[in-house]
Amino acid sequence: MTTYREAVREALREALIRDERVFLMGEDVGAYGGCFGVSRGLLDEFGPRRIRDTPLSESAFVGAGIGAALGGLRPVVEIMTVNFSLLALDQILNNAATLRHMSGGQLGVPLVIRMATGAGRQLGAQHSHSLEAFYAHIPGLRVLSPATVADARGMLWTALQDPDPVLIFEPIALYNSEAELASDAGAVDIDSAVVRRTGTDVTLVSYGGALHVAEAAADQLAGEGIAAEVIDLRTLRPLDEATVLASIARTHRLVIVDEGWRSVGVSAEIAARAAENGYWSLDAPIARVCTAEVPIPYPRHLEEAALPQPAVVAEAVRKAVS
Repeated sequence: MTTYREAVREALREALIRDERVFLMGEDVGAYGGCFGVSRGLLDEFGPRRIRDTPLSESAFVGAGIGAALGGLRPVVEIMTVNFSLLALDQILNNAATLRHMSGGQLGVPLVIRMATGAGRQLGAQHSHSLEAFYAHIPGLRVLSPATVADARGMLWTALQDPDPVLIFEPIALYNSEAELASDAGAVDIDSAVVRRTGTDVTLVSYGGALHVAEAAADQLAGEGIAAEVIDLRTLRPLDEATVLASIARTHRLVIVDEGWRSVGVSAEIAARAAENGYWSLDAPIARVCTAEVPIPYPRHLEEAALPQPAVVAEAVRKAVS
């Protein structure tokens, strides 16, 4: 068995071996081994030129990463948690995402930014939110959220081939999760959503950490004779609308599970596109199960109450199929 954490580490290691232009930079990625232990051992193997500890200034080291990418390197920048990425929003939005457009195609920024996202570890409000929708809103970025060990292992190399900036959101709650990983596991597709479970009665759409909530609900519903099809979006920008619409055409019902907030989030975008382009396939109102509209609480029982749970998803599905 391989943990999600180990899969990300092996992806980084492979990239560092395969391409001399690749280097990792961020807070505590070197001697400490990364805030979540992802880069442990890489400094000893590759040295300080390839594994670079940075000062505690997201705007500075994301800006340095943009400069390195413009200069022909392939930097992987680690931001400790998604909340800290807001300190580099000017660099990400006004520089990395816009330079190809503003230079008339002359400049690309082949930069990968990794960051931990989501709740479930009692890290308090400032380290627990899911802000993927902020970045999925921005043209010029590709936004990924690997929900499985295989995708955690395979998305990085594909992302490094992109000539434009790619953001990878790694759910904090998944770092200790385990799965079998093929010995020849390698790069995976980052253009398409994937059907993780086939079904005929309802489409469950999710991504990242919330995918496993949707899968748990589907397991529960199967015991009641309700066959849920589970779709993992994988990429939030550009969104694979076609896979979602094709599933709705088969099941005629849609429930979206999103660890982000309900208002102006990824779930709202999926619902809007389904209503715009799949309206005649729907036999019931679209339902959304999202995180409560509050800062994530610290106490475990309140944190769990704020997050989407399988029982709540199952109830939303029962209502849709009734």
